[in-house]
Amino acid sequence: MGAGRRAGGRAAQPPVPFAPPVRLADLLASEGLGLRLVAGGPGADLHGVHTSEMADPFPYLLGGELLLTAGVPFQLGQTGPERFVARVAEAGAAALGFGVTPVYDTVPDALVAACERHGLPLVEVEPGTPFAAVARAVWRLMTEARHHELRRVADGQRALAAAAARPDPVPAVLHALAARLEGRAVLYTPEGGEYAADGRELTPDEDRALARLVRRVAGAARRPSAAAARPGGTRLVAYGLGPGAGRGLPLGLATARRDEAVQRIAETAMVLLSLLTAPHQGADEATRSAALVRLLLGAAPEDVAPLLGEAPWTVVHARGGGPGAPPPALGSPLVDAAADGTVRVLLPAGREVAPYPGWSLGASAPAAPGDLAAADAQAARALRRAEAAHTGLVRHRVGGFAALVDEEEAAAHARALLAPLAQAPALPETLRAWLSLHGSGDRTAAALGVHRNTVRQRIARCAALLDADLDDPETRMELWFALRWG
Repeated sequence: MGAGRRAGGRAAQPPVPFAPPVRLADLLASEGLGLRLVAGGPGADLHGVHTSEMADPFPYLLGGELLLTAGVPFQLGQTGPERFVARVAEAGAAALGFGVTPVYDTVPDALVAACERHGLPLVEVEPGTPFAAVARAVWRLMTEARHHELRRVADGQRALAAAAARPDPVPAVLHALAARLEGRAVLYTPEGGEYAADGRELTPDEDRALARLVRRVAGAARRPSAAAARPGGTRLVAYGLGPGAGRGLPLGLATARRDEAVQRIAETAMVLLSLLTAPHQGADEATRSAALVRLLLGAAPEDVAPLLGEAPWTVVHARGGGPGAPPPALGSPLVDAAADGTVRVLLPAGREVAPYPGWSLGASAPAAPGDLAAADAQAARALRRAEAAHTGLVRHRVGGFAALVDEEEAAAHARALLAPLAQAPALPETLRAWLSLHGSGDRTAAALGVHRNTVRQRIARCAALLDADLDDPETRMELWFALRWG
């Protein structure tokens, strides 16, 4: 996000997927608003607008907002400009807008000085300009930016499709891709040499860094399907287009741009290049068809699985990528895309799971063919943890202390311990999420889709009903195991 992370604050997150921010400079240039920058620079990125006359708006900010105020808490003596600005900056707000009249005739000098100290841009909203008009202007600019990005994606995909239909499709697709990246696109041989390339020449440092990424995705039997680096501000990324080492050609990209449109265009190019450079798949398709027929006719999974790959198998659940995005390229053709947006992938032995840009992944423990149903459940739970923790990949954990406990005794103890919470199902659910996220109220609220104050109230209620000190590590451990077995 443009607001980034301020010292002591939290990272600002976009309010919706694929919503380009608005530059403060563009808002200042909007006609009829009468906005004037009185502190800081115009380069901030705005991801929303919020109005508040509270002494401390921190709990109600997501980060990246233009916060609008008329200074009522200053007039009432509830807080001062220094404290107010410090909290707004700590929350990750992108800028502060101050409306003059009816409370103040001018922007207070102390507020200007505080904004300068904390690096927070300050905008004067002239008399007669409603805050609602400022908010409407921001949303209009965001809508225009979103439409512009969608047009870029559509134009890029059309250009790639036209290139793929040419007599020389691979060089043509690379040329179209490099033009949209404003960088370079390189297709490598499995041995690491250039097969085809287009776009600007790389610097020696960039060339060496990209070659290292390509070796990571192409050089071993157990390899990641993607790797990325950013030397000197240029984003470098390498993708493994084939299902395994020695099969398929690695794709290396270099671009100074980093936005959703570029990512979606690159994903389309990856699919086209995979199809254009893949060896004939007739035998593989026939084998998969034979496996499906045997399953439908009653064969056991352990008898059919050897046709598709070597055990043990790993189940991966994935979600993300945005509407219409192709499934993540994890190196296996065994993919099931569900209607709810979840993608399930079966990986045979020798395929490594790695984070995939724009997706949250949950991976099971390696499993025998007869245990794939249990592995599927493990992957689903791991995906939920990945989404709650906002991390790219979570793997199922095997064993631990839980494996040493008798299940029936553990379940009985859990029911007795958690009995005070039984009448309110939301309490154990909130407590489980809160404990899994190390007591973070903000992350628990995001995972459950509730306000942070609701999380605080529920946790306090749990502590009272259980008569327990939830700050005590042993208490947290015991409750975690109780929730695990209850």
